[in-house]
Amino acid sequence: MNKATSSQQQLAFKEFIALMALLMSLVALGIDAMLPALQAMGQDLSVSSVQDLHLVITILFLGMAIGQIFYGPLSDQIGRKKSIYLGLFLFIAGSLLSWFAQDFHTMLAGRFLQGLGSAGSKIVVVAMIRDLYAGASMARIMSFIMGIFILVPVLAPTMGQMVFLLWGWRAIFFSFILLGGIGGLWLALRQKETLKPEKRIAMTPKNIWSGISNTLSTPTATGYMLASGLVFGPFVGYLSSAQQIFQTIYQVGEAFPYYFGALAASIGAASLLNGRIVMSIGMGALVNIGLIASTGIAILFLILSSLYEFAPPFELFFIIFLALFFALGLLFGNMNSLAMEEVGEVAGIASALIGSISTLLSMLIAWTISHFYNDTLMPLTIAFIMTGLLTLFIVNRITAAQQRQKQG
Repeated sequence: MNKATSSQQQLAFKEFIALMALLMSLVALGIDAMLPALQAMGQDLSVSSVQDLHLVITILFLGMAIGQIFYGPLSDQIGRKKSIYLGLFLFIAGSLLSWFAQDFHTMLAGRFLQGLGSAGSKIVVVAMIRDLYAGASMARIMSFIMGIFILVPVLAPTMGQMVFLLWGWRAIFFSFILLGGIGGLWLALRQKETLKPEKRIAMTPKNIWSGISNTLSTPTATGYMLASGLVFGPFVGYLSSAQQIFQTIYQVGEAFPYYFGALAASIGAASLLNGRIVMSIGMGALVNIGLIASTGIAILFLILSSLYEFAPPFELFFIIFLALFFALGLLFGNMNSLAMEEVGEVAGIASALIGSISTLLSMLIAWTISHFYNDTLMPLTIAFIMTGLLTLFIVNRITAAQQRQKQG
């Protein structure tokens, strides 16, 4: 188990968590702050189809999935901080492009660039944490970061709606630029480079292939990579359709950001709890608890919502999804840490590969959900059930293989 030392990490524990959470939150910020303004933006840019509006969300994930492939190997060669700076530059450039967009295609190009840039923070931050921590200690750090990170979906829709009402939807992109700049300045002034020069790996085809082969031949890495993509897929589908769920099905009006934020807070509460108990209970046990609970809750909701033609009363939807998201909150930090646990020697490449493949898989699931969206909650609920059952199967296979390896 690795521990950060004063020579490796300049920041105090709490400040380190806060900085890493801010850098990782740019992805969530780029998604959630836009949700209250989607309809107005679509009207201004002459977008007629609800399915096309979903692209404003999914195109960012596409940019992120592609970007993740490059940042990991790059950070293994030039260091973590320089790679994050590059990502922040692209994120700010994409925000500028979207800010001044006069048509939908330019908007999508800017959103793609935002995703390409935010991938740098998402991937390299995980590698930076892995430089300093491993095992349950990393899961603890990731859980605390996720607990703070989840404040973004809690607060971002309210912030986005406030900015939108005061200055219009374009001003939301200015807030992205401002926060990206703050994150970059904070990183530059306060955090030391975590990858020592003697541990850097040249970004040659041979070394990249070696890192990819190492990662893909490690059962825990590949298994939890697929598991993360499956679990995150329906959640991305929820994010893409949240505006339609709250505004079209339930017509909550301007209360949308508060209900959306409350559901996100449930994930944050679970992440903070996970950070406190993971050292004693263990990552694997918590993953099993979270998967069984989330899948069972989704099955229960499918049965109950079928009584209301899959558009149940808002109170039922809200209570069930609070419980569902709490169970999911036990998964995200643990699965990421489990995927990275045995590939620390190629942390940059491994983080990139795991992140890009899991993101592409989650995007495919989210796109499928949006394709079948029919003004009910049935497609989303079925997706949570199917991915939950499949993820349970994968995790059980990983656990069985680890037990056989110990016995052998």
